[in-house]
Amino acid sequence: MSQKRDCYEVLGLDRGATEDQVKKAYRKLAMKYHPDRNPGDKDAEEKFKEATECYEILSSAELRQRYDQFGWGAFERGNGRGGGFGGAGHIDLEEAMRAFASAFGGGGGGGFGGSFFESLFGGMGGGGGRDGDGRSRGADLRYDLEIDFEEAAFGAKRELTLDVVEDCAACHGTGADGKSQRETCSACGGRGMVVQNMGFVHVRQPCPRCGGTGEIIRHPCRKCGGAGRAKAARTLSLNIPAGVDTGSRMRLAGKGEGGARGGPPGDLFVVLHVREHALFSREGADTHCEIPIPFHIAALGGEIQVPTVRGDVPLKIPAGTQPGKVFVLRGLGLPEVRGGGTGDHHVAVTIEVPTGLHGNAADLLAAFGAAVKESNHPRLAALRKKAAAFFSRKKTLDSTQGEP
Repeated sequence: MSQKRDCYEVLGLDRGATEDQVKKAYRKLAMKYHPDRNPGDKDAEEKFKEATECYEILSSAELRQRYDQFGWGAFERGNGRGGGFGGAGHIDLEEAMRAFASAFGGGGGGGFGGSFFESLFGGMGGGGGRDGDGRSRGADLRYDLEIDFEEAAFGAKRELTLDVVEDCAACHGTGADGKSQRETCSACGGRGMVVQNMGFVHVRQPCPRCGGTGEIIRHPCRKCGGAGRAKAARTLSLNIPAGVDTGSRMRLAGKGEGGARGGPPGDLFVVLHVREHALFSREGADTHCEIPIPFHIAALGGEIQVPTVRGDVPLKIPAGTQPGKVFVLRGLGLPEVRGGGTGDHHVAVTIEVPTGLHGNAADLLAAFGAAVKESNHPRLAALRKKAAAFFSRKKTLDSTQGEP
């Protein structure tokens, strides 16, 4: 499909739909267009993937909030809205099938729970399917990392320490002690997979008795209890490029959860959150700041030094500059993560009225006030003109109402 439809339109929902309504609407469409029910029907396959993709977004509070604000543009690469690295919007049939099975009781893996991790769909994958010998790809993991504005502006190197699930060091992932004998699982006949009937759809999933290995362990490993996997601490180095923003995602291939029984590891996705800065704010690669300027410079003009992320630079202030005037300094913003460009720096000026005046300074300012005419204040003159028109109209209405 060349142009993506609105997710709410695809699922037939209002924008205020609840999580339960989203799931029910998706299930209805998924059962209708599921490839097992429409073999060889490419149009049904595309609709199945489209519905699944929309479900992935609307069932996630974070992704749904971004979609509601920016639409599909929230997930485009280099969009300046925090899309950053990858994102939703590109799903293949295998991912769609895995998401469907995960949503309605099938396999599909995923991350382990915890404050920092969760299984992710779409752009962040999920656990892989199992081979006939029980090998499976490890789950993709998510790590939310808070960084300073300066780290986002200039780039930084951070170390991450996290607990991941990987092959047990004691049994090397076998789940058995050194003398244990394995037996063929009677529930799946050694195939490691069973079929679950879901109406018109048949979903293959790992055998619940043997965990997809096709074998039963009589004497499990004492350290991992026969799971073959255990949590282990891992320290990773992360190079954060300059220009990232809140919502930017970095993929560390092969650094997710370890695969089962020699399967490949999943990936780690680091989601960045940039703290607010006391001086600078940003919109994409553009930076903004507010600078107070002295009253006399605003009136007579002059030159001031303004801070940018690249250092102080001179800025000429024209005579008669009003509060709220915004000056744009081209190319003095943040680097763009993708594309190699640079944003602009926006300077909004405010007028700072001097305080604590006394002596000669106060006398000079009083003389200045006496010399200034109303024509030197065009905005004040315009306001007085509007006020005069208002009261003139009121006087006319009052006189009309007083007539018999």
